[in-house]
Amino acid sequence: MAGLALATSLLVACSAVQDAPAPSKDAGTDAFGEPADAGAVQDGGTLTVALSAEPDQLDPTLSRSLYSRYVFSTMCEKLYDLDENTKIVPQLATDLPDVSGDGLTVTIPVREGVKFGDGTPFDAAAVKKTLERHLSLPTSGRRSELGPITSIDAPDATTVVVHLKEPFGPLTAALADRAGMIMSPAALDALGENFSTAPVCVGPFKFVNRVAQNSIDVERDPNYYDADKVHLDHITYRIITDASIRAANLKSGDAQVADTLSTQDVPALRDSKDLRVLESNSLGYQGVTFNVGNVAGIGAPVGTIDTPIAQDPRVRQAFGFAVDREALVKTVFNGLYAPACSPISPDSEFSSDAAQACPDADPEKAKKLLADAGVQVPYPVTMITSNNPDSLRLAQALQAVVADGGFDLKIEPVEYSSLLDQQDRGDFEVLQLGWSGRVDPDANITNFLGTGGGQNVAGYSNPELDDLLNQARRSTDMAERVDLYGQAVGLIQKEAPIVYLYRQRNLTGVSNTVSGVQVFPDGVLRVAFAGLTG
Repeated sequence: MAGLALATSLLVACSAVQDAPAPSKDAGTDAFGEPADAGAVQDGGTLTVALSAEPDQLDPTLSRSLYSRYVFSTMCEKLYDLDENTKIVPQLATDLPDVSGDGLTVTIPVREGVKFGDGTPFDAAAVKKTLERHLSLPTSGRRSELGPITSIDAPDATTVVVHLKEPFGPLTAALADRAGMIMSPAALDALGENFSTAPVCVGPFKFVNRVAQNSIDVERDPNYYDADKVHLDHITYRIITDASIRAANLKSGDAQVADTLSTQDVPALRDSKDLRVLESNSLGYQGVTFNVGNVAGIGAPVGTIDTPIAQDPRVRQAFGFAVDREALVKTVFNGLYAPACSPISPDSEFSSDAAQACPDADPEKAKKLLADAGVQVPYPVTMITSNNPDSLRLAQALQAVVADGGFDLKIEPVEYSSLLDQQDRGDFEVLQLGWSGRVDPDANITNFLGTGGGQNVAGYSNPELDDLLNQARRSTDMAERVDLYGQAVGLIQKEAPIVYLYRQRNLTGVSNTVSGVQVFPDGVLRVAFAGLTG
């Protein structure tokens, strides 16, 4: 906790944030990891992965956390995947979709001779059943990701035909994430909404056991269609929320992989002869979400919250102007992260000057906005955040810097899985949480800020934003979509239901005793085809 105390004391004592020592290596260098060399790895063994937070439900329809995607990557393949260049490539599909001239019919060819982990056959009918569940389950987190689907057909075992009410450009990208993970029809029939207790998909590994707050175990699936690529017998995911303990487990050999390294630990781990650090720019963001209308839980109609910060955008704008993002990432994160004011990564092909516009910190303007809104200063506000050391360090830094802009920020630490439940219920005033990001901006914006979005925990609804996002969804013209998303970012910054703070780098520690671990810009930890080397 020494790093936490140091960062906080600098902020409180000086108000202005001080520069941290420069990292020992260029922070912008990407290292995705290499595929395993089959001739150099052993056949068998157990890989232990130290996870920074517990995954939520292991149900592709319901899941909301990045950490569940780590586990899914070993046992729930998708119709499509992303490569290291964030290009969409077939996985359970055999080719990219064929889209009709009017954009209303999407035909997807799928693999044959494939089995689920329970031995039942994978086919187009299974794809249809999964997609229909995503669209119909009341608690689904995938419905808004899939767009205006009217029906799904499976005319034969290897062909899926999706019918749309209107063109929907982001569909293929959505099917490269949880919406494209296909579940065993037999398991769905047997378990229903309890699918997460014994999930069955197509993958190199299959689910064995879960101990809440502790671990998740998967084992090699002999039914997997590409079994020769699988080297390990077992993978154990251990939940270790403290970054320093994850790093210690990595150095001791008790874990061979550790996700989300603390920026405080990265310089030393980079210099270790026994370890390597995989790193890449993220497609996602970290930010602060304001509850402006979530009064009855996610998915329920938005309501009225009678507080200035929920009612008046000027109060939320003031919070944004109170934050010095550059100083924040230098002090709290060793300069390894990048300031951000947008849900669209600058590395995205959908980026633009408008999408990356980022106002300078201006505490005096923040105080003027609060005065114009007629609220008491300092304005009291309570923020929930995950109770891990890095999140608490950020929260305390925010607490200090926004004080200069007229805010009295109170911090309420919450265990991660409880935080997810709390945000869904609308049981918060302000939430500090991020998003790992998707290749299509629609999945970074519409699901969170579109009316009725599956992860719109803010309870935000704005017909003007909905119109921009719907236009972007319907368009197949890249230049038009780029322009529309630039306009959307400008509107979001004006209304400020989310104040974006910074963009993480994916930082993963890997022991030299394992080969084949990869992490691409989508942030997913890929270990399914790794192997032990010694």
